Amino acid sequence: MSVLVYTESDNGTFKKNAFEAASYAFEVAKQLGTSATALSINAENNESLGTYGISKVLQISDDSLQTFNAKAYANAIAQAVEKESAEIIVVSSSADTKFLASLLAGQLKAGYVPNVVSAPESTSPFVVKRTAFSNKGFAHTQIDASRKLIGVSNNAFGIVENPTTASIEVFNPTINDTDFGTKSIEIDKVVGKATIADADIVVSGGRGLKGPENWGMIEELADILGAATACSKPVSDLGWRSHGEHVGQTGKPVASNLYIAIGISGAIQHLAGVSSSKVKVVINTDPEAPFFKAADYGIVGDAFEVVPKLIEKLKEFKAQNA
Repeated sequence: MSVLVYTESDNGTFKKNAFEAASYAFEVAKQLGTSATALSINAENNESLGTYGISKVLQISDDSLQTFNAKAYANAIAQAVEKESAEIIVVSSSADTKFLASLLAGQLKAGYVPNVVSAPESTSPFVVKRTAFSNKGFAHTQIDASRKLIGVSNNAFGIVENPTTASIEVFNPTINDTDFGTKSIEIDKVVGKATIADADIVVSGGRGLKGPENWGMIEELADILGAATACSKPVSDLGWRSHGEHVGQTGKPVASNLYIAIGISGAIQHLAGVSSSKVKVVINTDPEAPFFKAADYGIVGDAFEVVPKLIEKLKEFKAQNA
């Protein structure tokens, strides 16, 4: 029962979730007594996947796939699955892979389970644990289909090194014009900053900041921590920040190691989108704000007083431990 993992990349660089998916694929392969093969699309440094237990990489280099296209990518992955006779397919649970996973599952007639948080609890029958009810609970799901498509939840299984030597094999799937019925016209990307999807720490601001002119302290705190910046839905709706920074159930999900919410009351949709974060810290003037019930640590205070002091202390700490 062979295992194939699709490893995401951006501008030739593997994303953090690629290494997590590869780590997961190796663990599944180990349980099954087989090896794990990775598929990369227009990525560089493919040998690095060997660090996470990947013994072979199918490398696609195709200019038509420089921009993500769900149907085209799903078709390419499906051809790799057929080539390797793979019965277990592993992907991440990013927005892109969730988009293509349903197409891939339909094409392969595979059983698809997203948001998986741990290695299979059993391989016969095949049972995985995943989050459910907007991350408020867990479900133990049995996959009975002969082909099984697993979406690994970000920052859940973790990145685990199992060094081996990965052989590289050029793979040229057949990509047709019909795969590009939908095309991307324009893509806006945050440049030079940590992305919400890959960041270990996220600093997020809400309407409590009173206006976009006060966002400097959010960015300064994020810069000191090496964090990504984010915001609540009302902030993006008001145009203070781009919609690309909106986190929550209706925005981008966050599964960081540390999530700092500043001036965010904690609407249920926002909490649902950040509940997978391991440690949540809230700074708010309202002691009755819903976020305090979900937070691991809370500070009742004015952000304009608390955050500058926090920045000052962090700077002192970094200077002393440089």
